[in-house]
Order: sequence, then C-alpha cells, then structure tokens
Amino acid sequence: MRRVVPIAAITALLLVALVTVRAQSPAQTDAPASPANAKPASSATYPKVGEILDRYEKAIGGRDAWEKFTSEVMLGTIEVPSANLTGTVMVHEKAPNKFMTAVIINGAVFQQGFDGIRGWTDDPKNGLREQTGPELAESKRGADFLHAFRMRRVYTSMVVTGMEKIGDRDTWVVEAGVSEGGDPTKMYFDAKTGLLLRVISHNHDADGVSESRDEFDDYRDVDGVKVPFVWRQTNGDTTYVLTFSEVHHDVELSDSEFAKPAVQ
Repeated sequence: MRRVVPIAAITALLLVALVTVRAQSPAQTDAPASPANAKPASSATYPKVGEILDRYEKAIGGRDAWEKFTSEVMLGTIEVPSANLTGTVMVHEKAPNKFMTAVIINGAVFQQGFDGIRGWTDDPKNGLREQTGPELAESKRGADFLHAFRMRRVYTSMVVTGMEKIGDRDTWVVEAGVSEGGDPTKMYFDAKTGLLLRVISHNHDADGVSESRDEFDDYRDVDGVKVPFVWRQTNGDTTYVLTFSEVHHDVELSDSEFAKPAVQ
C-alpha cells in the first residue's frame, strides 16, 4: 500500500507544462463505493478484522514465503490517459525497510525513497527535498517490507465498517487509524479471494494533503507469492495506470540507491 509514485508532484507538473495537450476522456475505472453500490449487512455478520487480515496474508502467499525474500524489483509502464502520456516506472524495495521509486514521464524524472531513517523526494517542481512530519511517517510505514503482515501493530485502530461493491466483487471494508492523525485509511478486501483491491488514504507532500485512491488488479504468482501487476492511482481528477511487466525477488540492491541523492 505504499505510494508508488509522487502523484501530487506529477499532477502539478502536468497542470503547468501540459496546458497545450488536448485532454482525452478519462480512463474508465470502478466507481468509488457509494450508498448506491453498498451492500448492507448487520454488524453481527461482519467478520472480525483478524479474520480478514489472516485471509489476506494467506492469499498473498503467507508470511513465511515473504520473509525468505531480501528484495523486490518491479519494472513497468505508467499511463496518464487524460493527457495521452506514457512513461516508465521502477520500484525497488529492500528488507527490512528501504524503498525507491523512479518514474520518467514526458521527459521529466520523479524519484522518491526511504533509506530506513530518512525519506526524500526529487521532482522537477519541488526539486530535491527531505520529508518531515506526517509525510515522513507515511513513507516509513510504507517502506516496511512486511507491512502486509504487521498492520495490526502499525495502525492505531482497525474496524470493519461493512461490505461494499467494487465492480461485480463484494469487498469487506476496514478502516485503519493512522498515527499522524486525520482521516483513517480505508482498505477493501475481496470477500471471495481475500486479496486487497482498493485503498483510500490521505497523503501528505510538499503541496499539502490530498486523497489518493489506489486500486490493485491482475494478481499473479511470482516465486510462490501473489503480486498485483496492475495498479491504478487516482488523485483529484487524474488517474495513473501502472502496468508492471517484470517482478523479481532477491535482486542484489546496494543501500546507496535508497539514500537521498547528493545535491548537484
């Protein structure tokens, strides 16, 4: 559930640099859960949070399988359908708590990382800067290589709020309180498969706080675990579609690539 790309920074750059691009119709995605597609259920019939998390952990391969890995590398493409733009995306993660993402789109390079202590971003709009406060807390939480198996301890509270539809799939909705305060994170778990299909969260960056909707699809088996190969991220009116073509585990990664780059 990590923020894969610095969405707000890319959105701001698009607004400034792409005013002459003829916008196309936004890509069609599942509508946000609403009273119209919500399925009522008695609280007495809700599964417990622990049962939902247990099913999710099992669905993605189990903790034992994930603990064997020292790293994960994902390579793919990123599309901005509303602006007719495409680019490339790379995600590097290293146990126990390091990550770095790099996106190249329309000639612009966006990077974000966490070295185990410090979080940083580097983009054309805001330049190279170090994260602080709630933004740093979000990066630290997302950098945990085994985050999926530690949610009971990471979040300040977790409660099942009901069942809602995503397309034709029923999902159990779990609201999780975050240590930095503010609105809780909402997670949608497929009632049939146990897999995580959507996360709605409020994220901090240089431009303030914004709501982000992350959707995960096309789960595939890779080295005995399940990984989503399609991620859709929506911030405001802009949707980014990330389609990964390669996922590798136990790739040798140097700690230096996760460190804040030196000022040029």
